[in-house]
Order: sequence, then C-alpha cells, then structure tokens
Amino acid sequence: MLTAIRRDIVEGLVPPGAVLEVDVLAAEHDVSRIPVREALMTLVGEGLVEHRPRRGYTVTRLADGELAELFSVRGALELAALAVAVRHVTAEDVAAASAAHEALQRAVRDGDERGYHRSSRAFHAALTRPSGMPRLLGVFDRVWDLTDPYRPMDDLGAQEAARLHAEHGAMLAAFTAGDAATLLAEAAAHQENLSARVRGREFAPQAPPAPLRRARRRTGTNGTNGTSGTTSEEDE
Repeated sequence: MLTAIRRDIVEGLVPPGAVLEVDVLAAEHDVSRIPVREALMTLVGEGLVEHRPRRGYTVTRLADGELAELFSVRGALELAALAVAVRHVTAEDVAAASAAHEALQRAVRDGDERGYHRSSRAFHAALTRPSGMPRLLGVFDRVWDLTDPYRPMDDLGAQEAARLHAEHGAMLAAFTAGDAATLLAEAAAHQENLSARVRGREFAPQAPPAPLRRARRRTGTNGTNGTSGTTSEEDE
C-alpha cells in the first residue's frame, strides 16, 4: 500500500495539493485506517505528503523556486555518484544502461510522456548504481521523488526531446568507455539544461486540489477494516 500511494504521487496521478482521505485510501486498499495513517506518516517523513492536525493529509505542494532548487540538488548528487560509478563499470552495468536508453528512445519516438519520465529515471539510476553508495543514492531517489510529481518533461517538443536524448546518448557513450572526464562534463551540461528548463517555466498542478471534505461518520463495528464506534476524518 505504501509503495502504491508513493507511486501514484510520484507519477503525478495524485497531483500536488490534492487531498488524501484516510477513509478513501483504506477502502481502495481494503485495509483499516491504521496502516493508511502509518503509510501517510512515512510519506510525510519523505516530504511527499503534508499533515495538518484535524485537517488531514495533502500531497506536498512546493513553494515558488523550490522545484528549481531541488533540480540543482539532484544534479549535484548525481555528479557525485557518477564520479565514483564510472570507475567501477561492469559489462552488466553497460547492458542495463543501454537497455534503459533504448526504452527512453522508444518513449521519445512514441511521444509517451509518462514512459519518458519513467525511462529517464531508470537510465540515470543505471548510470549511478555502480557507485555502490547506498546512502547517497537513497537521497538521490528521495529528491527525484519530490521533483517527478510536477512532470517537468510532459510538454517536451520534438526538437527538445531529441536534444535531451542526444545528451543521454553522449553520457552513455562516456559511461561505456569509462571516460570519467567526458561523462561528468556531459552530465553537468545535461543537468544545467534541465535546470534552465525548470527555472524558465511554471509547473503548477493543472487542476486545483480537491477541497477538504468532511468525513463520513460511521457507527458500530466494521468487520472489514476493524474500526468500531463513531469515527471521522476530523480525528486525523
């Protein structure tokens, strides 16, 4: 359940600012309210969800300028990982990066925006994984989770998509050759292009968040979710 909720947020299916109702999520996942609240509090700790006492949970909405800041942080973390990873590349690592690059190419060709985001992330993960630095990569993933809900590449034009894909290709070639200087230079240029795109655009959610709704009140014992007595979303 935690993974499913996180995935829906990261992939933009539940947009920034949207309300996350405990009762609704419990019904969707056929669980009681307790594990839902635990999952949501984990996501609060990750920065993906915000909680306001007696008002409930919402998907985190970044303040102006924060998305660009996170892209800069993401780029710095990736460069640190790549500097180590390129010294430990194996044939299996090259195969994984090449497969991710091919999937990315198909997404560009097909105009598959959701597939593009997913494959781009897989490609960058394949390049950084050989670093063997789990703590750094964990933070890298966490920051990526915070930027993806804004879908910054959803409206890429054909020319811009081709340019970014060419940059991926140059990074893959340097990674395969074990050329650290070229890989870091190409990655830095790619990150600057991504950051410039984010700085120059507004990535607010397309639809306004749903208003906070008063919860349904329930009386008695529910054998499905294990709750009893009278409950309300306002208890959150």
